[in-house]
Amino acid sequence: MSETRILGIDPGLRQTGFGVIDCNKNKYTYIASGVIKTNSDQLNLPERLKIIFDEVCETILKFNPKQMCIEKTFVNMNANSSLALGQARGVSMAAAIQHNLPIYEYTALQIKKSVVGNGHAQKIQVQSMVQKLLNLPEMLGPDSSDALACVLCHNQVMQIKKDDLTIKYRGGRIL
Repeated sequence: MSETRILGIDPGLRQTGFGVIDCNKNKYTYIASGVIKTNSDQLNLPERLKIIFDEVCETILKFNPKQMCIEKTFVNMNANSSLALGQARGVSMAAAIQHNLPIYEYTALQIKKSVVGNGHAQKIQVQSMVQKLLNLPEMLGPDSSDALACVLCHNQVMQIKKDDLTIKYRGGRIL
């Protein structure tokens, strides 16, 4: 398998995390990560969504990934929050589509189980494992770490598929 550059996105209306990793089987090379921030005090919703779209497009152009993976949203008690998160996710996906990138989606449970070994891991555990797996000098913030964790999860799933192993699912979750 040759090296594949993958962009991971942790969508959010206030902060959208992104991470870029070169993956070659189970060897990882950290390329970049960061957070796209929008200010709800000064911008309306369409303006904030445009910032996310533009910044994801800029990230794609700058780092030239071959695939994008993104965290699936979950429906929570606050319908407005769920809708806003879904819109941020949608514009991130639209940016990838604009640049002809294949998109892969994973739940937070799948990502945490893949990276930490526990689908109910805390954010600090994900941050710590991302730091260790990518041999980073310091722990990154939660949004960047979640985006990078999404890439690590995606690479594991793709490796299993390439090795022709069966992936077992229960209720849409990787076991």
